[in-house]
Amino acid sequence: MKTILVCCGTGCLANGSKKVADALENLIEEKGISAQVKCYVKRTGCNGFCENGPIVKIEPEDIVYYKVRVSDVEEIVEKTLCSGELVNRLLYKDDKGQRVVHQDENPFYAPQKKVALRHIGKIEPASIEDYRSAGGYEALKKALSMTSEEILEEMSKSGLRGRGGAGFPAAIKWKSAAEYPVFPKYVACNGDEGDPGAFMDRSILEGDPHSVLEGMAICALAIGAEEGFLYIRDEYSLAVENVKNAIREAEKAGILGDSIMGSGRKLHLSVVRGGGAFVCGESTALMASVEGRVGEPRAKYIRSVQRGLWDKPTVLNNVETLANVPVIIRDGGEEFARLGTKGSTGTKVFALVGKVKRTGLVEVPMGVTLRHLIFDIGGGIKNDRPFKAVQTGGPSGGCIPASMLDLEVDFDTLTSYGAMMGSGGMIVMDDRSCMPEVARYYINFLAEESCGKCTPCREGLRHMLKILTDICEGRGQEGDLEILEELCETLKDSSLCALGKSAPNPVLTTLKYFREEYEAHIREHRCPAGVCPALTSFEINPDACRGCGACMRACPAGAVTGSLKQPHVIDPEKCVACGSCREACRFEAVLTRGKKQKQAKEVQE
Repeated sequence: MKTILVCCGTGCLANGSKKVADALENLIEEKGISAQVKCYVKRTGCNGFCENGPIVKIEPEDIVYYKVRVSDVEEIVEKTLCSGELVNRLLYKDDKGQRVVHQDENPFYAPQKKVALRHIGKIEPASIEDYRSAGGYEALKKALSMTSEEILEEMSKSGLRGRGGAGFPAAIKWKSAAEYPVFPKYVACNGDEGDPGAFMDRSILEGDPHSVLEGMAICALAIGAEEGFLYIRDEYSLAVENVKNAIREAEKAGILGDSIMGSGRKLHLSVVRGGGAFVCGESTALMASVEGRVGEPRAKYIRSVQRGLWDKPTVLNNVETLANVPVIIRDGGEEFARLGTKGSTGTKVFALVGKVKRTGLVEVPMGVTLRHLIFDIGGGIKNDRPFKAVQTGGPSGGCIPASMLDLEVDFDTLTSYGAMMGSGGMIVMDDRSCMPEVARYYINFLAEESCGKCTPCREGLRHMLKILTDICEGRGQEGDLEILEELCETLKDSSLCALGKSAPNPVLTTLKYFREEYEAHIREHRCPAGVCPALTSFEINPDACRGCGACMRACPAGAVTGSLKQPHVIDPEKCVACGSCREACRFEAVLTRGKKQKQAKEVQE
């Protein structure tokens, strides 16, 4: 029997994968292939390699095709399904230019170790039978035969730390709730993923929702809860749909509901759509939102494991954390702890995006280096430009420079260098990234998302944003950097929740590792990266220009003129300093200058 797996995660759906799956099913039926070969089309979750979607995988041969279009379907059916031939142009081309047939030969997938993503791309998320055939709910069955103490012991042996960003040991959180003698108790899942460039939780919720439900059920058994909530970002419509369907299917099968697998233990789960605010990803703000109140954080002098939802003990874990739980109970905590490092066990899912050749979801053991992630799995920097920095941990994370590429990626190491693991966002930057502008972008995001409840965060972020905007727009002054550092320390010390306390990270790390860029903006009125329009002018080097016209076609303002195979010219009066010409040029012919440099040159001429 052949199985055709079609990625129907959000990214591939946007590229037409549903039409590809429909066309495959229709053509297989039309040609009567089911009678000859018996083919079955599965609509799976995200495969992780989103930029190369739609992805189609044919089993048991493990043939993987990328960027498949409806127009390719007939050739796939005729050649591969009927004749056993490969469609070479749809195979992935590796770093050496060789076509690879199998997924484990693909340099993006080969170094990965999948635990949280173990089923995604292999099962149909809408089918509980598919999940169970892959070993799903066996861990829950095992947990029903264990005592609460035994479950907590396995969690403790695993060393699992929360994957939502804080890295708090899951076993301690569960044990605290289990021992607190107040009922009812609740389990909750944080699926309010709001970091720019992050889509780890979305992928799991869309592609393997039952693994999260199973993790929540095991947690409920451990702490004595009978009700739980999945708080999912409102924009994740496919995730909401798949999770709701998974809950219905699990209740219909008697796995959840009034009697978990016939044990007499109850667990009712429901979905709450997010309130649309980034701050609702903070635990206490999330719980306020679930209760129907404004999503604002509160001081944590009393922990949620004692007084959470409706002032009752509540365990809140993020999606990825819960997806790991069934593996821990099934295989044992010690087996899980063999992966990763002593202080950060297991694997971590990262959203590798930005100026990197291969972008997508990556799952690797804790402790691998940034170099391994960016250059071995990610393939290095686009257009082979110099690597400049990587921003880890979402908008509240820090920027790590090229000199630290060999840092191990785990909770404690990144924190010690001013960055953070966060939920797993990883944005790669090349030499054309302006670090003051990067800091300004993230502070702008955080200022907009601040709930405004506490003064340090509300006013501090606004003032920081004003200073950073002035620096990027040419109004920076001596003393601005010292004021920024002082504001950062104030926010870290006195903000109410983690949004404000961690907000200074992008500013502090860029000041620490790229201070000369800030100084160039302020003192030389120049953006070294050529990004800030107010501090940058562009001109074309006639000796390097080939007259190909790429810059002229890319310019949105019509500022570039020239004839074919003749040096082009930029009209400074029309140029808006957007940098499109520089991005389009393959010959490094477009030069950048600061505004003062340009004026000095004009005076000399």
